[in-house]
Amino acid sequence: MSCLRFVFPLLLAAPLFAQEGHGVTPADIERGGQVYMTNCAACHGPDGDTVPNVNLASNRFRHAATDQELIGIIQKGIPGTPMPPGNYTDAQAGVIVAYLHSMATATKTVRSSANPGDAARGKAIVEGSGQCRTCHRIGEEGSFAGPDLSDIGRSRRAADLERSLTDPDAEIRQDNRTVRAVRGDGSKVGGLLLNQDTYSLQLIDAAGKLVSLDKSKLREFEIMKTSPMPSYKGKLSDQELADVVSYLASLKGGSR
Repeated sequence: MSCLRFVFPLLLAAPLFAQEGHGVTPADIERGGQVYMTNCAACHGPDGDTVPNVNLASNRFRHAATDQELIGIIQKGIPGTPMPPGNYTDAQAGVIVAYLHSMATATKTVRSSANPGDAARGKAIVEGSGQCRTCHRIGEEGSFAGPDLSDIGRSRRAADLERSLTDPDAEIRQDNRTVRAVRGDGSKVGGLLLNQDTYSLQLIDAAGKLVSLDKSKLREFEIMKTSPMPSYKGKLSDQELADVVSYLASLKGGSR
């Protein structure tokens, strides 16, 4: 399945509900989102609304009354349309469906078709008063203390970007976890977690340096369960927030 574009002439029939009562974890939804952004967003857009008369976030599909039917369409495509079959297992197609359901329950955002925001104004805030590059890298500028934002528009929906700005602790993605550690000599080190095993931790520090730590030689370490990023709720007006999200959504690789 190169994209889900023509699954969704299926639009506007009966609502589907997350995995029909079966348990879906945040990790399932995150995996589904990654697959969607890689394979589907090119046609449908990150918010699922770029194909005319189709809104994937509506949770209503014309030709699918159950999750299993929707999984079947993702796997087999729709004969006679540009929607091709996809080489997905039931589990893989299932997390895509879970992600589509999650889109329907996303919190209403200040950015909308009526107020899409201004990317140029958003860039000025990111590079100025927002101080975002103190922690984040965009192109060749900024720090490695937080996730690289150079192509964040390819992997995150506008609604997700807005939520990260106003409620950073709402979703701590697996690739965004941070580590704080104290070495045996008392020196402190921290950064983005890359990997860990029984004996060691690997992370990227704020300067972009790869750091490997032997757990047995640390006084203490902690993989943070909260985000070090401050909330911009109340610090940015609705218009400023829409502008920043518009700028971040435009970042699809390279410097801006």
